Amino acid sequence: MKIKDMMWVFILVVISLFVFLPMTNSIFVNLTTSYPYFMGFLKTMILASMGEILVKRIRTGYYFKDPGVYLKALVWGFLGMAFAFVFPLFDGGIKAVFNEQVIFENVFLNNLIYAFMISFSMNVIFAPTFMMFHRFSDTYIDLAEGSMKKLAHIEFHGVVKKIDYQFFFSFVIIKTIPFFWIPAHTITFMLPSQYRVLMASYLSIILGILLSIKNKEK
Repeated sequence: MKIKDMMWVFILVVISLFVFLPMTNSIFVNLTTSYPYFMGFLKTMILASMGEILVKRIRTGYYFKDPGVYLKALVWGFLGMAFAFVFPLFDGGIKAVFNEQVIFENVFLNNLIYAFMISFSMNVIFAPTFMMFHRFSDTYIDLAEGSMKKLAHIEFHGVVKKIDYQFFFSFVIIKTIPFFWIPAHTITFMLPSQYRVLMASYLSIILGILLSIKNKEK
Protein backbone atom coordinates (compact mmCIF):
# COMPACT_ATOMS: atom_id res chain seq x y z
CA MET A 1 0.00 0.00 0.00
CA LYS A 2 1.46 3.35 -1.09
CA ILE A 3 1.33 6.66 0.79
CA LYS A 4 -1.56 7.95 -1.37
CA ASP A 5 -3.52 4.77 -0.64
CA MET A 6 -2.99 5.28 3.08
CA MET A 7 -4.07 8.92 2.74
CA TRP A 8 -7.26 7.84 0.96
CA VAL A 9 -8.06 5.34 3.73
CA PHE A 10 -7.14 7.89 6.42
CA ILE A 11 -9.52 10.52 4.99
CA LEU A 12 -12.36 7.99 4.77
CA VAL A 13 -11.75 6.87 8.36
CA VAL A 14 -11.66 10.47 9.63
CA ILE A 15 -14.96 11.28 7.88
CA SER A 16 -16.57 8.11 9.21
CA LEU A 17 -15.36 8.76 12.75
CA PHE A 18 -16.71 12.31 12.62
CA VAL A 19 -20.11 10.97 11.58
CA PHE A 20 -20.38 8.08 14.01
CA LEU A 21 -18.41 9.02 17.15
CA PRO A 22 -20.86 10.17 19.86
CA MET A 23 -18.91 13.37 20.57
CA THR A 24 -19.16 14.59 16.95
CA ASN A 25 -22.27 12.77 15.74
CA SER A 26 -24.57 15.43 17.20
CA ILE A 27 -22.70 18.09 15.19
CA PHE A 28 -23.19 16.07 12.00
CA VAL A 29 -26.89 15.49 12.68
CA ASN A 30 -27.53 19.16 13.55
CA LEU A 31 -25.72 20.40 10.44
CA THR A 32 -27.57 17.91 8.20
CA THR A 33 -30.93 18.86 9.73
CA SER A 34 -30.32 22.62 9.58
CA TYR A 35 -28.55 22.76 6.20
CA PRO A 36 -29.68 19.69 4.23
CA TYR A 37 -28.72 21.00 0.77
CA PHE A 38 -25.32 22.35 1.78
CA MET A 39 -24.51 19.12 3.60
CA GLY A 40 -25.87 17.09 0.67
CA PHE A 41 -23.49 19.00 -1.59
CA LEU A 42 -20.52 18.55 0.74
CA LYS A 43 -21.02 14.87 1.60
CA THR A 44 -21.63 13.74 -1.95
CA MET A 45 -18.89 15.88 -3.46
CA ILE A 46 -16.28 14.45 -1.09
CA LEU A 47 -17.33 10.81 -0.80
CA ALA A 48 -18.52 10.17 -4.36
CA SER A 49 -15.36 11.87 -5.69
CA MET A 50 -13.27 9.68 -3.41
CA GLY A 51 -15.04 6.71 -4.96
CA GLU A 52 -14.26 7.94 -8.48
CA ILE A 53 -10.56 8.53 -7.84
CA LEU A 54 -10.30 5.13 -6.15
CA VAL A 55 -11.78 3.53 -9.27
CA LYS A 56 -9.12 5.36 -11.32
CA ARG A 57 -6.46 4.08 -8.92
CA ILE A 58 -7.65 0.48 -9.32
CA ARG A 59 -7.90 0.73 -13.12
CA THR A 60 -4.83 2.83 -13.96
CA GLY A 61 -2.64 2.84 -10.88
CA TYR A 62 -3.08 6.62 -10.45
CA TYR A 63 -5.53 8.62 -8.35
CA PHE A 64 -5.53 11.86 -10.36
CA LYS A 65 -5.15 10.54 -13.89
CA ASP A 66 -8.44 12.22 -14.85
CA PRO A 67 -7.93 15.97 -15.59
CA GLY A 68 -11.64 16.58 -15.01
CA VAL A 69 -11.70 15.25 -11.46
CA TYR A 70 -12.39 18.66 -9.88
CA LEU A 71 -15.23 19.58 -12.25
CA LYS A 72 -16.73 16.13 -11.74
CA ALA A 73 -16.52 16.68 -7.98
CA LEU A 74 -18.60 19.86 -8.38
CA VAL A 75 -21.17 17.94 -10.42
CA TRP A 76 -21.33 15.32 -7.65
CA GLY A 77 -21.94 18.12 -5.17
CA PHE A 78 -24.95 19.44 -7.10
CA LEU A 79 -26.24 15.90 -7.50
CA GLY A 80 -25.96 15.58 -3.71
CA MET A 81 -28.27 18.60 -3.40
CA ALA A 82 -30.69 16.83 -5.74
CA PHE A 83 -30.54 13.73 -3.52
CA ALA A 84 -31.33 15.90 -0.48
CA PHE A 85 -34.51 16.98 -2.30
CA VAL A 86 -35.49 13.69 -3.97
CA PHE A 87 -35.04 11.34 -0.99
CA PRO A 88 -37.67 13.02 1.24
CA LEU A 89 -39.86 13.58 -1.84
CA PHE A 90 -40.19 9.84 -2.51
CA ASP A 91 -40.23 8.98 1.19
CA GLY A 92 -43.13 11.32 1.88
CA GLY A 93 -44.85 10.51 -1.42
CA ILE A 94 -45.01 6.74 -0.91
CA LYS A 95 -46.15 7.13 2.70
CA ALA A 96 -48.84 9.58 1.59
CA VAL A 97 -50.08 7.22 -1.15
CA PHE A 98 -50.52 4.42 1.39
CA ASN A 99 -51.66 6.80 4.16
CA GLU A 100 -48.86 5.29 6.28
CA GLN A 101 -51.11 2.32 6.94
CA VAL A 102 -49.70 -0.65 8.81
CA ILE A 103 -49.00 -3.40 6.26
CA PHE A 104 -47.32 -5.78 8.72
CA GLU A 105 -47.85 -5.96 12.47
CA ASN A 106 -44.12 -6.50 12.89
CA VAL A 107 -42.46 -3.06 13.04
CA PHE A 108 -39.28 -4.18 11.27
CA LEU A 109 -41.18 -5.82 8.40
CA ASN A 110 -43.45 -2.80 8.08
CA ASN A 111 -40.45 -0.45 7.85
CA LEU A 112 -38.78 -2.85 5.41
CA ILE A 113 -41.69 -2.99 2.97
CA TYR A 114 -42.03 0.81 3.01
CA ALA A 115 -38.26 1.20 2.48
CA PHE A 116 -38.45 -1.23 -0.45
CA MET A 117 -41.39 0.61 -2.06
CA ILE A 118 -39.61 3.96 -1.68
CA SER A 119 -36.37 2.54 -3.10
CA PHE A 120 -38.15 0.79 -5.98
CA SER A 121 -40.13 3.91 -6.93
CA MET A 122 -37.13 6.22 -6.72
CA ASN A 123 -34.87 3.93 -8.72
CA VAL A 124 -37.44 3.29 -11.43
CA ILE A 125 -38.63 6.91 -11.79
CA PHE A 126 -35.64 9.09 -10.83
CA ALA A 127 -32.49 6.99 -11.18
CA PRO A 128 -32.44 6.53 -15.00
CA THR A 129 -32.78 10.30 -15.54
CA PHE A 130 -30.10 11.03 -12.94
CA MET A 131 -27.75 8.42 -14.41
CA MET A 132 -28.19 9.71 -17.96
CA PHE A 133 -27.60 13.30 -16.81
CA HIS A 134 -24.47 12.20 -14.99
CA ARG A 135 -23.27 10.30 -18.05
CA PHE A 136 -23.76 13.45 -20.16
CA SER A 137 -21.98 15.71 -17.65
CA ASP A 138 -19.02 13.34 -17.35
CA THR A 139 -18.75 13.07 -21.14
CA TYR A 140 -18.85 16.87 -21.50
CA ILE A 141 -16.02 17.19 -18.99
CA ASP A 142 -14.00 14.38 -20.61
CA LEU A 143 -14.30 15.94 -24.08
CA ALA A 144 -13.22 19.29 -22.61
CA GLU A 145 -10.28 17.55 -20.91
CA GLY A 146 -11.33 19.06 -17.61
CA SER A 147 -10.99 22.65 -18.86
CA MET A 148 -13.70 25.22 -18.06
CA LYS A 149 -12.69 27.23 -21.14
CA LYS A 150 -13.13 24.25 -23.47
CA LEU A 151 -16.55 23.31 -22.06
CA ALA A 152 -18.29 26.12 -23.95
CA HIS A 153 -16.89 24.84 -27.24
CA ILE A 154 -18.09 21.25 -26.84
CA GLU A 155 -21.05 20.61 -29.13
CA PHE A 156 -24.04 18.69 -27.82
CA HIS A 157 -24.15 16.22 -30.73
CA GLY A 158 -20.52 15.35 -30.02
CA VAL A 159 -21.48 14.35 -26.48
CA VAL A 160 -24.46 12.34 -27.77
CA LYS A 161 -22.23 10.39 -30.17
CA LYS A 162 -19.57 9.70 -27.53
CA ILE A 163 -21.85 7.91 -25.04
CA ASP A 164 -21.99 4.11 -25.14
CA TYR A 165 -25.76 3.64 -24.95
CA GLN A 166 -25.64 -0.13 -25.25
CA PHE A 167 -23.49 -0.37 -22.11
CA PHE A 168 -25.57 2.28 -20.36
CA PHE A 169 -28.90 0.52 -20.88
CA SER A 170 -27.78 -3.13 -20.84
CA PHE A 171 -25.60 -2.79 -17.74
CA VAL A 172 -26.06 0.47 -15.83
CA ILE A 173 -29.86 0.49 -16.07
CA ILE A 174 -30.82 -3.17 -16.49
CA LYS A 175 -28.31 -4.65 -14.02
CA THR A 176 -27.16 -2.12 -11.43
CA ILE A 177 -30.64 -0.74 -10.65
CA PRO A 178 -32.45 -4.02 -9.81
CA PHE A 179 -29.47 -5.95 -8.46
CA PHE A 180 -27.61 -3.24 -6.55
CA TRP A 181 -29.39 0.08 -6.15
CA ILE A 182 -32.89 -1.10 -5.24
CA PRO A 183 -31.66 -3.51 -2.50
CA ALA A 184 -28.99 -1.04 -1.32
CA HIS A 185 -31.39 1.88 -1.11
CA THR A 186 -33.92 -0.29 0.69
CA ILE A 187 -31.32 -0.38 3.46
CA THR A 188 -30.77 3.37 3.01
CA PHE A 189 -34.45 4.13 3.65
CA MET A 190 -34.40 1.99 6.79
CA LEU A 191 -31.97 4.55 8.24
CA PRO A 192 -32.86 7.88 9.90
CA SER A 193 -33.23 10.62 7.27
CA GLN A 194 -30.04 12.43 8.35
CA TYR A 195 -27.90 9.50 7.18
CA ARG A 196 -29.53 8.68 3.82
CA VAL A 197 -27.57 10.96 1.47
CA LEU A 198 -24.40 9.94 3.31
CA MET A 199 -25.29 6.28 2.82
CA ALA A 200 -25.86 6.86 -0.90
CA SER A 201 -22.37 8.36 -1.13
CA TYR A 202 -20.82 5.36 0.62
CA LEU A 203 -22.74 3.06 -1.72
CA SER A 204 -21.27 4.78 -4.77
CA ILE A 205 -17.81 3.96 -3.42
CA ILE A 206 -18.76 0.32 -2.83
CA LEU A 207 -20.27 -0.11 -6.31
CA GLY A 208 -17.24 1.52 -7.93
CA ILE A 209 -14.87 -0.84 -6.11
CA LEU A 210 -16.92 -3.94 -6.98
CA LEU A 211 -17.15 -3.01 -10.67
CA SER A 212 -13.44 -2.16 -10.88
CA ILE A 213 -12.44 -5.48 -9.31
CA LYS A 214 -14.79 -7.33 -11.66
CA ASN A 215 -13.34 -5.53 -14.70
CA LYS A 216 -9.80 -6.27 -13.56
CA GLU A 217 -10.58 -9.97 -13.19
CA LYS A 218 -11.80 -10.03 -16.79
